[in-house]
Formats: sequence, structure tokens, C-alpha cells
Amino acid sequence: MENLTMGTGEGIQINCSMSGRHTFIYTLIPVVYGCNFIIGMVGNSMVVAVIYCYMKLKTVANIFVLNLAVSDLTFLITLPLWATFTAMGYKWPFGSFLCKASAGLVIFNLYTSVFFLTSLSVDRYLAIVHPVRSRQRRTVVYARVTCVLIWAFAFLLSLPTALSRDVLHLGPANDTVCGVLDQSELNRILVAIGLTKSILGFLVPLAVISTCYCLIGRAVLDAQRMQSSRSRGDEVMRMLVAVVVAFFLCWVPHQVFHFMHVLSLLKVITNCRTLDVIDTAMPFTICLAYFNSCMNPILYSFVGLNFRRNLLRLLRCGPTSGRGSGSASSRSHPSLTTKMSTLSYRASETLRLTTGKPVTPNTSK
Repeated sequence: MENLTMGTGEGIQINCSMSGRHTFIYTLIPVVYGCNFIIGMVGNSMVVAVIYCYMKLKTVANIFVLNLAVSDLTFLITLPLWATFTAMGYKWPFGSFLCKASAGLVIFNLYTSVFFLTSLSVDRYLAIVHPVRSRQRRTVVYARVTCVLIWAFAFLLSLPTALSRDVLHLGPANDTVCGVLDQSELNRILVAIGLTKSILGFLVPLAVISTCYCLIGRAVLDAQRMQSSRSRGDEVMRMLVAVVVAFFLCWVPHQVFHFMHVLSLLKVITNCRTLDVIDTAMPFTICLAYFNSCMNPILYSFVGLNFRRNLLRLLRCGPTSGRGSGSASSRSHPSLTTKMSTLSYRASETLRLTTGKPVTPNTSK
């Protein structure tokens, strides 16, 4: 996905024309895209199937996880197009509509995924730290309304990217690419899109997610000390650390180089060698960011014992009519979210018992 500078001559001429164009990229990146596509499609499809067939949409967490998986699936279907585009040396053979739609879906998935991850973090914070006070607001209706708002807001944020992309013909060979023509009248729009992606698509969600999980971790540690429930607390803490670290590692490299790309749009960076470093590194950081779509099923679903049991039932073609038995299994083997909520409830009960007024004996005759 290139930004191109207009020149003169037959077709559009570009400055730093060899920027980011290396043979090993044309070979390696499509392979990585293909692996991401296979792993992501299988993992997220299993999440959708398990939740729909066995786990029901009666909890806030299940609704957010299902929407997160659907969001990743809508993006993953574009990966074969981008793999072909890269393998052909950044030549786009699929026409203008798919160019706009695919570019828009990439940004659409960025926002929906990050917003659903943030919503999951806020929901877990409320469920664990404020289990009693948040009961009335942590409902299925609120979760569904939140999902609709997220889809709508992400669609609006992705529209400028879809509208600004188009099929362009470059150089004497008249090569067809899917990109943005970096003209002066579009420069402000491109910078605004880039800054919005960095702020709303990363910095704000990262701050919210980190804050939520830090507060959750503190609450779990406090409850762990009260109950001496070390194994359960350790399991929760491992999951929380994995979530934050995975999100950070997958997105920070791409956001750093994306910000450098915004600086190039502002003409702060003009050196062709620096631009070549940015354009060469960008496909690899994009692969790493896309890999987050493959990790989401593992981090948010596969860690739950109830999900693994239902996944085995699905692979064995178990009856979907056994939803009631699935609920019974959930009661006897609670998922990680249920364990955390129970831990929080017990901690709050202990806190009330230790800080409440002493109970006086009944003196009534």
C-alpha cells in the first residue's frame, strides 16, 4: 500500500522509485501472509463455531469475543489479495473496487479489533474489581449496543482510507498499483488519517488496556493474599501479562514505522535511504501486527477450560443440543473469566467481613 509522488512523463513518475522494492520481500512476505491467513481462518472459525454451537451469547465476554473473531475473519479474507499484490512486485491486478475495499477493510479491522480488545479489558476490569456495582451495566443488551457502536464507528474511521485509495498507473511500463497519490491537496487528509490511526488505533486503547489490567492485577494479588489461592491467582496473572505483552509486541513496531511514514508525508523525512528503510520494514511490521489476529483466539478463548472442552466436542462432532450439558460443564469447570469473577466476589466478601461492624449476639427474649 504505497503513497506515490506525482511527476511528469508517460504514466506517473515516483520519487525514490526503488524504495522498499527488494526481491526477498516479494518472496517472503506472501509466505507469511499465507501462514497468517491459514492460522487465523482456522482459529477464528473455531471460535465462532464453538461460541455459536455450545456456549451461547448470554455473557458479555462471549459477545465481545465472537465479534472480535468475526472482525478478524473479515480482514483475513483480504490477505490472499495482498499476498498476490506483493508477490507480483506491488502490482495490483484486481481492479479499483477491490483496491478500495481491501484497503478499507485493513483499517476497519484495525479499529474493530482494538476497540473490541479494549471493551473486553474494560468488561473484565468491571467484573473483577467492581463485580457488584457493575452488575446492572454488564448486561447482554449493553454489550450488543456497544458492538453495534464499535462496528459503526470503525466503518466511519475506515471510509477516508477506502476513498483515498485507487488503482494508479506508474512509469513507462504503465504498472498498475493500488495506492494513494501523494498530492498537495491530499497531503493533509493523509496526515490526518495517519495521526488518527496512531492515536485512536493504538495510543488510547493501549492506555486503557494497560490501566485496566494493572488494576485487575492489583485486585487479584490482594484477593490472593486474603485467600492464599496461589494457583488460581497465578493463572490469572499469566493470562493478563500475556494479553498486554502480545498486544504491545504485535502493534508497537508497526506504529513506530507508521509514525515515521507520517513524518515523511509532512516532508520531515525526505532522504531516499531513510525512506527505503521505512518502506522495507513496513511489510514486516504489518505481518507482525496481522499476526495479532491469529493470537486472539488463543489469548481470549483457548485459555478457558470450558472452551477447550467445547472445542473437543466440536471436533468430535458432538451434538449441539447439549448446550445444557455445556452449561453444566461450565458450572463444574468454570472458565477463566468465571474464576476471576468468583475470586473477586470472595475477596469482597472477605473484605466486608473483616471491616464490618462486629455482630452482636441476639439478646431478644
